[in-house]
Amino acid sequence: MKNELEDTQVALEASHKVIAGLTEIGLSMSKKIESMKSKKQQTKASHVECHQKFQARIQQAEDSMQAQHLIIEVLVEEKDSLLQTIQGLQEANNAPAPFDDEWEEDPEEQPEEEEIEDIPLGEGEIDDE
Repeated sequence: MKNELEDTQVALEASHKVIAGLTEIGLSMSKKIESMKSKKQQTKASHVECHQKFQARIQQAEDSMQAQHLIIEVLVEEKDSLLQTIQGLQEANNAPAPFDDEWEEDPEEQPEEEEIEDIPLGEGEIDDE
C-alpha cells in the first residue's frame, strides 16, 4: 500500500510538471500570437497610410494635368484671337497675310555629287605605289 501511495505521488508530481510545462509553452505561444497580431495590425495600418498617400499624389497629378489642359485651351483661344486681330489689321491696311496655313518652303539646294572616276588597273596587276 505504501509503495502504491509513493508511485501515485510520483506520477502525480510528474503529471504536475507536464501540466506546468504545457502551460508555459501555451503562454509563450500566446505571447507570440499577440506579437504577430500586433505586427499584422501595424503592417496593415502602414499599408493603408501608403495607399492614401499614393491616392493623394495621383489626385494631385490629375488636378495638375487638368489645370494644364485648361491653360493650353486658353492659350490656343488667345492665339486664335490674336491671329484674327492681325488678319483684320492686315485687311484694313491691304497687306498680304503672312499667316496662311500653307507654308511655302524653299527647296533645299542639293550639292552636286562628284563623280568618282574608276581608274582601271590591268587585269591581275597589283599597284604597289
